[in-house]
Amino acid sequence: MNMPNSDMMDPVFTNPKIAVGRRGMLRQCGMGMGAVALAGLLPEQQLLAESGSGKPLNPLAPREAPSPSPVRHVIHLFMNGGPSHVDTFDPKPELQRRGGQTITSGNLRTERPTGALFPSPYRFRKYGESGIEVSEIFPHVAQHVDDMAIIRSMHADVPNHEPSLLLMNCGEARLVRPSMGSWMTYGLGTENQNLPAFVAMCPGGYPIQESQNWQSAFLPGVFQGTYVDTRNSSIDKLIENIRNDRIPHEHQSKQLGLLQSLNRKHLEERPGDAQLEARIQSFELAFRMQSEAADAFDISREPKHIREMYGEGEQARQILIARRLVERGVRFVQVWHGAGQPWDNHDDIEVNHRTLAKQCDQAIGALLTDLKQRGLLEQTLVIWGGEFGRTPVVELPQKGANAGKINGRDHNHWGFTTWMAGGGVRGGYVHGATDEFGFKAVENKVHVHDLHATILKLMGFDHEKFTYHYAGRDYRLTDLHGNVIQEVIA
Repeated sequence: MNMPNSDMMDPVFTNPKIAVGRRGMLRQCGMGMGAVALAGLLPEQQLLAESGSGKPLNPLAPREAPSPSPVRHVIHLFMNGGPSHVDTFDPKPELQRRGGQTITSGNLRTERPTGALFPSPYRFRKYGESGIEVSEIFPHVAQHVDDMAIIRSMHADVPNHEPSLLLMNCGEARLVRPSMGSWMTYGLGTENQNLPAFVAMCPGGYPIQESQNWQSAFLPGVFQGTYVDTRNSSIDKLIENIRNDRIPHEHQSKQLGLLQSLNRKHLEERPGDAQLEARIQSFELAFRMQSEAADAFDISREPKHIREMYGEGEQARQILIARRLVERGVRFVQVWHGAGQPWDNHDDIEVNHRTLAKQCDQAIGALLTDLKQRGLLEQTLVIWGGEFGRTPVVELPQKGANAGKINGRDHNHWGFTTWMAGGGVRGGYVHGATDEFGFKAVENKVHVHDLHATILKLMGFDHEKFTYHYAGRDYRLTDLHGNVIQEVIA
């Protein structure tokens, strides 16, 4: 291929130390998220060409929802493993009174043998003007009950982690489907082209089902979540290869300009190739992140009193990062808690749930305070919950799950709790109920599909009309199900 003489005379091509072929260029310019392209070719500058199909190369351009909504961002606080609702946000006085008694659970199935009623080791007390009761292990979160809609009647399909994780995150327990964050970015794009539209933060590695939890599936790859291991506090480790120390910035830009022209020619010969378009987008994003990601993920730039308000530890750090990301226009941020030490407490639940709550309670309370003080809470939907709850009866000792101890709870998909706060949410409200012991949702039952339909409604979408055509049919996050919970909407 012939190159312009002006480019050939540039030091980037004449200097043997930095002159490279196309493959070498890709290796040298790789930014951890893939190769990169010219930073100046930004969508807002209208310098990106269109593919042969007529579709713009920037599917992440910000868009308005079909219905007016104040909500622009989502922070999903995901408690991996299944927190116990009867020990957190669903008090059961009858369970306390009848602890130790054996009852029949009818057709309620659990994964493993269970025994007598197991009362919560924690005290509940009323908070706020609404007087909603919350466990003692969440004192900071409890200060915000008047901003929260607590759904105590959630239910899922099976008591197993893998399908329940995918159901909660993707709306489908078995088949490959796009994640909730991918649907959001598909519908709304993002307000900041220099950061990922959808970020999944999980310290210490992937959770169960790994990246399937934030997959784009059959949606274009550009809508998949970007994983960040927030166990690392150093920016260079938090986001690998965020800086290129080998090539000066101006030389890198010239190399990337050439790469962009090659990519554009390649795309012209393959019109409508969604994977290629997504790859080019990831190249550009990776380069642009050099200038902004270091700032967004560096909490040392926050005032000392803000850092102290969130507290210490991995959870505090990543929850503060979540606020910094939405403040900068990121559309969907998922914050995982419990990948290494999950809420899956088959034994020692009194110690383990208290420890886990202590890791995140102060930071979640600070997040809600911080968002409100900055005027961001009305623009941000905050969601808390896991993939299911836990049984109100004790799990019997066995090999493996509870190491012979009789002080934990098994999985329970029949009834559990999720809460939401922020834009469009009816604060100080409790929706639905489980039975007197907390086994099963019995009043105003809410399936995961109903939760998704409601979240989409809060974001300005009709879940039945928000679809993507693939393999001969229109797909949606709620599949063929789901009803909006009107009562939780302000």
